[in-house]
Amino acid sequence: MAESCTGGLLGGRITSVPGSSAYFVGGAITYSDDLKISMLGIKEKLVRDYGAVSSEVAVAMAEGVAGMTGADVGVAITGVAGPDGSEAKPPGTVHVAVKTPFTIEARLYHFKGTREDVRKNAVDAALEFVLAVVTGDSL
Repeated sequence: MAESCTGGLLGGRITSVPGSSAYFVGGAITYSDDLKISMLGIKEKLVRDYGAVSSEVAVAMAEGVAGMTGADVGVAITGVAGPDGSEAKPPGTVHVAVKTPFTIEARLYHFKGTREDVRKNAVDAALEFVLAVVTGDSL
């Protein structure tokens, strides 16, 4: 699991379940672009061309964290929690990517509410998306 705008909430939610060590190997909170590049191996050009908040970077984050941890499933969240954003990427813009040995998929979400609402909704959406991808129900 690689997180940016959720700052560890996804990992915290997963590990709040007793026995999660049987299936959760770890992850990375890569809030800065530099850490996305150095820790997850994302190409600087990708971040420069598409921005850290993009499906392309979310996919690269999911691939990078799966490679880094050796996990079968890599999940990534990147987005704008708020309050600041831009016209192109307003607060609530969140990209989630899921990588398995068989597929890699990304989704764009637009959440409303406060910064905490966006972060919580992003985690909820990521968990639902992971479940859909691993069970084959995402198409």
